Amino acid sequence: MPSRPSAAAVSNLMRMVGSSCSCPAHSGHSGAALVGAAAHSHNHSHKRLASAAMERPEYAFEMATSTVRVGAGATQEVGMDLANLKAKRVMVFTDRNIAKLHPLKAVSESLERAGINFSVYKDVRVEPSDASFQHAIDAARAYAPDAIVAVGGGSTMDTAKAANLFAVYRDAQLLDFVNAPLGKGKPIDRTLLPLIAVPTTAGTGSECTGSAIFDLKDKKAKTGISDRALRPMLGIIDPLNTRSMPQQVRLASGLDVLCHAVESYTAIPYTRRGPAPANPLLRPAYQGSNPISDIWSSKALRMVAESLPRSVANADDREAQDAMTLAAAYAGIGFGNGGVHLMHGCSYGISGLNTSYNHPQYNTDHPLCPHGISVAITSPAVAEFTAATSPDRHLEVASILGADITNAKRDDAGTVLADALRRFLFDLGVPDGISAFGFTSADIDPLVESILPQHRVLKLSPRQTGAEQIAGILERSLKNY
Repeated sequence: MPSRPSAAAVSNLMRMVGSSCSCPAHSGHSGAALVGAAAHSHNHSHKRLASAAMERPEYAFEMATSTVRVGAGATQEVGMDLANLKAKRVMVFTDRNIAKLHPLKAVSESLERAGINFSVYKDVRVEPSDASFQHAIDAARAYAPDAIVAVGGGSTMDTAKAANLFAVYRDAQLLDFVNAPLGKGKPIDRTLLPLIAVPTTAGTGSECTGSAIFDLKDKKAKTGISDRALRPMLGIIDPLNTRSMPQQVRLASGLDVLCHAVESYTAIPYTRRGPAPANPLLRPAYQGSNPISDIWSSKALRMVAESLPRSVANADDREAQDAMTLAAAYAGIGFGNGGVHLMHGCSYGISGLNTSYNHPQYNTDHPLCPHGISVAITSPAVAEFTAATSPDRHLEVASILGADITNAKRDDAGTVLADALRRFLFDLGVPDGISAFGFTSADIDPLVESILPQHRVLKLSPRQTGAEQIAGILERSLKNY
């Protein structure tokens, strides 16, 4: 079994990531087209200015999200939306389960009424892999659509985003845009096709974000592509499309909303994330906690605390289920700009190295630990680790989840929130720690190695995090109750 990465190795990894900027000011090009001493001087002046900009601490944040339309039955309008776009050749992405259910039927009927030519791609993989992404990309390149519709959960929406990207960048390779250090992390500088997302779960918030996540199998790690340009132009949040969710899908997707909200609210402040980019195009989608993301994440958290237990307990509680569809979008707006950190970072290793666990009520042909479950499972240990950086926020989250913080001390914020999370997860019937997925202490080192490259999210941890800290979180997450 490989040994745990040393502190020096972690430091080298972070330096590699920090030097991965490929913008013109840092790409090392000499500006050969410029001639004469004046041009040469101007070129060096530009580099000095760019270097100075990179050294300036971050001072700004951006708020970007998709347009959303909310309403029972709103799916019937998607055909008119595409007709308004003058779309002639639409590609619809879904999975084989949703292909048999109401949401795809509603979309197909709407497209037919509007006279839109379309093709349905039904081979989306639940928890996508690099191979399944590539299969969808190849299909999109072959079909050459002028607009895309995603009908499904986060896996479908993320797959559609990737297909959209590479249908435009026809000669690019998958890793060209994947987050560094696993990929090249190139920015998207072309206009993508119109993408309309029709979510069928209440969890990922992918209809509002510019992220597309997948398993990179040869690295045994989850990674993804993150860029504002990936955001759908429209998200149709239609509660009728979530009625067919099994109980465990309602649970797992709802836990994803919970962690999106908690992590965004407790992420490193945007002003401490690092230097300001030399070009605004290079400002990351995940920027750190900020005043606007805080509002959306805080509201989403309150909605989850009230509605998720009801939604899981009662399939007929429409009010709770409808509230969760909105909470997912609210949290998507929050974390889509603020970001997530250690819960999601650890989850990518947990799900990526899962070889045997199959969660109930998920109809798949491969081992599956649902994303929301793998994220929530480390939440108590993460809360204990991060609380010292913002104890008041952690106590606030604990209070929202039902803890009595009247006499709580700020020094105890981590324990108070961890206990509140454990109670919340236990009451919902969440498996008891990562040992429930077959992991033991002997698996901690491989898990750490799989998690360390998740720089996109680890850098948003409010506390400095390396191999030793991640190992501690995983050890404490072997059992939660």
